[in-house]
Amino acid sequence: MVVVLPCLLFLFLTSPLASAAAYSEYSCNGTTGNYTASDAFGANLARLTTALPIDASISPSLYASVAIGAAPDRVFGLALCRGDITEASTCSSCLNDAIRQLRVLCGGDRDATFYHDLCTLRYSGDDFLARPDDNSPVINAMDMNASTYAAWDSRNATSRSFFLSLVGTLFGEMSMYGAFNSTQRRFASAAMYINAQLPTVYGLAQCTPDLSPGQCWHCFQGLQEQTRQWYDGREGGRILGVRCNIRYEGYQFYHGMTDVSIGFTGSSSTTGSNGSKHRKTLIIVLCVSITVFCSMLVGCLLLIRRLRKGGGKTKLEQGHSRSSSKTEEALKLWKIEESSSEFTLYDFPELAAATDNFSDGNKLGRGGFGPVYKGVLPDGTEVAVKRLAAQSGQGLVEFKNEIQLIAKLQHTNLVKLLGCCVQEEEKMLVYEYMPNTSLDFFIFDQERGPLLNWRKRRHIIEGIAQGLLYLHKHSRVRIIHRDMKASNILLDRDLNPKISDFGMARIFGSNMTEANTNRVVGTYGYMAPEYASEGIFSVKSDVFSFGVLLLEIVSGKRNSGHGQHYGDFVNLLGHAWQLWREGRAFELVDPTLGVRNELTSIMRCIKVALLCVQDNANDRPTMTEATAMLGNDGVPLPDPRRPPHFHLRVTSDDEDEDGVGGSGVRTRSSTHFTGGSCSTNDMTISTIEEGR
Repeated sequence: MVVVLPCLLFLFLTSPLASAAAYSEYSCNGTTGNYTASDAFGANLARLTTALPIDASISPSLYASVAIGAAPDRVFGLALCRGDITEASTCSSCLNDAIRQLRVLCGGDRDATFYHDLCTLRYSGDDFLARPDDNSPVINAMDMNASTYAAWDSRNATSRSFFLSLVGTLFGEMSMYGAFNSTQRRFASAAMYINAQLPTVYGLAQCTPDLSPGQCWHCFQGLQEQTRQWYDGREGGRILGVRCNIRYEGYQFYHGMTDVSIGFTGSSSTTGSNGSKHRKTLIIVLCVSITVFCSMLVGCLLLIRRLRKGGGKTKLEQGHSRSSSKTEEALKLWKIEESSSEFTLYDFPELAAATDNFSDGNKLGRGGFGPVYKGVLPDGTEVAVKRLAAQSGQGLVEFKNEIQLIAKLQHTNLVKLLGCCVQEEEKMLVYEYMPNTSLDFFIFDQERGPLLNWRKRRHIIEGIAQGLLYLHKHSRVRIIHRDMKASNILLDRDLNPKISDFGMARIFGSNMTEANTNRVVGTYGYMAPEYASEGIFSVKSDVFSFGVLLLEIVSGKRNSGHGQHYGDFVNLLGHAWQLWREGRAFELVDPTLGVRNELTSIMRCIKVALLCVQDNANDRPTMTEATAMLGNDGVPLPDPRRPPHFHLRVTSDDEDEDGVGGSGVRTRSSTHFTGGSCSTNDMTISTIEEGR
């Protein structure tokens, strides 16, 4: 005890949590002019600096913005305390200290900003409050002398590129939570554990609470881009702006619970326990250097631990071998071969550990196949695991179909199937993880919709077109997807689209033009009329679904849904056609796009969409033609013919403008669905009734 207690005390005093000095940085801008304490600006500033700390500390969000006085001596101010602070006195003390230091550091400058570990404060004669997208002044902390950020973990990462990717994942998760899930504070804390060789990384991200979710997300995106530019291989860092800031460290620097936990492989793993493990390891290392006795003891403990770990690893490898063998046997039984060496046969314990035993916290959603979970493999790779629902006969068909098809496909706009697992009743597919979820998550949401401007939506449209063109023409086998819809378009970290869910897909022979099935599968609202009513499908079926997608992307509205009407029409197709006929197609455009200078491009996209959803399949372009139409603005386009369901109005009129009554094949396409509800969100599997 005489030896150990001084060792523990020495370690605690030298640990990062105990010794790290509070970080502070400031910015003075004299270009906006100067003031004196006796002039009007100085008097207004004195009132503002008195009010700001009080207003912020009594606010539930610990945030305040104030404007005092009249032009040209009006003063604008903003104060924000860190999201994990719970005491008003702590917030007030930090802001008052920031004001005192700015008076000394910036003198008579009319624009000054102070950053502290626990708070941010800015005042200016310029109305920066009216510009929520203005995050300046941003401090490039990465270029500063190390002595100015003593609270940072100054150790170099063992693998710079790998660690940067981890930091990118951490920031991405924090940004999404902070912008969309955080209610009052626009704040998120996170912890990411990978393995014993890499440190647990802790982070926080915060926006000023007056920003909308979309503005907050855009602000975080800007900081993440700066992180990629400035990253210098450290295990800790921060980028600070007035409107938002992000920080990461190799130790837990924030207080309270963690909002987002990434990569924890067991229910007993918590941020606190991981931080404790790091401190214990450091204690052992220091004690070894003090006494021979501690060295011998620690050596024995490490040896025992290594032996146990080795035994566990051997068991895991044996288990993996057995499971992989079972998976291989099942694939052979189903006459499915591995497509390449990149296709991995996973074992059940590995995927269970990666998904925290398929916990609800890792659940991404649920489809007709079964639930989908986010997982982190031992090497840090993020994956999405589709787990076949128990006793799902239809799901098993889709499981086999997806392995047979997508494992053989390689294209930047198709989601990548990494491998599968078959063990007893468990059947799982493992995909690359898409951090920005699916297209419908953005375009049908009023808050997230503005995050996709027309340039990004055009990029997504072009990517979907290229993916479909590959399936129809350039892959080793021609494939009809049969379930193209917004929720099956996944978006990666850079918002690149990837077509997913090939459980319904069918291989098409090179000489085939169309095929017929008695089992119609897919989603109502996206189905071509000949497929929905007669079970006839072809490449033109996917073209029809692509056209529906185009109209949804342009308008930000679903084609059809429960109780959803568009004027006189029950779906978006009829509404779009009517607006086009009347020369009012611009009324279809999502108002959040707000890009009049892009109207010509948008109108061309609407026309291509109407060409793709024409009632007669022979009138629709192929994906080769549709892609060319979208990519070449100088090529004239033919006039589209009416889409199906045009006559399906809310009114009782039995005839459409062309004089065709309501008893045609197109009406039967909606009455042939039997059982269950039809929704644009959920996959429906329906059977055509023979003889109707």
